[in-house]
Amino acid sequence: MSNTNIFHENVTEECAVLVALETGEHLDSIEVRLDELTELASTANIRVIERFDQRKRNPDPAFLIGHGKADELYTLVAELEPTVVIFDNELSPTQQRNLEITLKCRVMDRTQLILDIFAQRARTREGNLQVELAQLTYSLPRVGLLYTKFERQQGGIGVRGGGGESKVSLDKRKIREQIAELKNELEEVKKTRRQQRVARRKLPFPSAALVGYTSAGKSTLLNLLSGSDVLADKMLFSTLDPTTRRVILPDGRGILLTDTVGFIRNLPHDLVAAFRATLEETIEADFLIHMVDISSPEADRHRDTVLETLEALGAQGKPILTVFNKSDLVEDPLALRHLVASTPNSCYISAAKSQGLTHLMDRISDTIKELVQTMLVAIPYSRSELVAQCHEFGVVHSVDYGPDHILVRTDVAHALAGKLLEFQIV
Repeated sequence: MSNTNIFHENVTEECAVLVALETGEHLDSIEVRLDELTELASTANIRVIERFDQRKRNPDPAFLIGHGKADELYTLVAELEPTVVIFDNELSPTQQRNLEITLKCRVMDRTQLILDIFAQRARTREGNLQVELAQLTYSLPRVGLLYTKFERQQGGIGVRGGGGESKVSLDKRKIREQIAELKNELEEVKKTRRQQRVARRKLPFPSAALVGYTSAGKSTLLNLLSGSDVLADKMLFSTLDPTTRRVILPDGRGILLTDTVGFIRNLPHDLVAAFRATLEETIEADFLIHMVDISSPEADRHRDTVLETLEALGAQGKPILTVFNKSDLVEDPLALRHLVASTPNSCYISAAKSQGLTHLMDRISDTIKELVQTMLVAIPYSRSELVAQCHEFGVVHSVDYGPDHILVRTDVAHALAGKLLEFQIV
């Protein structure tokens, strides 16, 4: 066990002891996991006063950690008096209940902490619906924790199962009804989002989705390229709801760029399911811009997490432009240049300092060239609005005005190419 006392004083704010169990199955070191859990706690405005860990071959079915370690943790909790104990590992309902009884303190796991953060960060109706659905799904098997063993067993004459058990069943039924209602509401929201996607598809712009580990700098880049003011800060999950902006590149091409929720290792399944409509923005995009915080010592692990999540979403086949962000914080620039040279379709930038944008724009333009079609078309004067659309939505290489038609050589996205097809000169 390694305990690092950060600081301790009598305060009324939310404060926590963090706990992690290492079983040998985790790819990340226990210190890395506790560091990320510390950051999650900070995002939820919870001050960490102690970190506690154990290495054990198999989790204990009753307490997750061993009984002896549970006693040690009780002594620590009694001394420091935290308002909550947060486990990095996912707790079963039984483990959570046993720990709360033993520690005489509120206990939550990493999943519940992330759900709480999402609840704090959700701003739109869709975001709130998705978070509420995930919270209810998570809480359903834990409803029994609200009642004591005596309450579950007691009951009047002729009442099978007891009054307490009936109460649990009633509450579970109410939660299931709420879940069904939320799913119906979200279906309506999904229909609206699908209509928005269809409308965007009619715009003759290629589309890109910004993806990456949380706090990789996606929102900062969107603001920089589009001149928008999407919330961008260092806290985890600063963006929950997708935001789409039009970005004009130096060569005159336009793209639709969408910011999406940041990924994180072991993103709770309930949350992935609830936010699937939002995450589907990655599936609908023509290509992906994968932002990587190259200053993080866990950059490689973060990249793997994002790629695994994309595969789970069915978006692994999309063209990917890898952008190594926060290059100004890298101590070895030569190693960074070697990394870019060995990574297909990549570049490095500092979005916060607006550095490396020329290379980024070049990479985006190169990626778009694979998504557009070069056409030579003879447009009749009666359809001259198509010439204007070629200028607005594509790149026009030449225009010749003849007696009967306008001859245009242009690069356009597939949506506009469909309109021009009947006028194409083969």
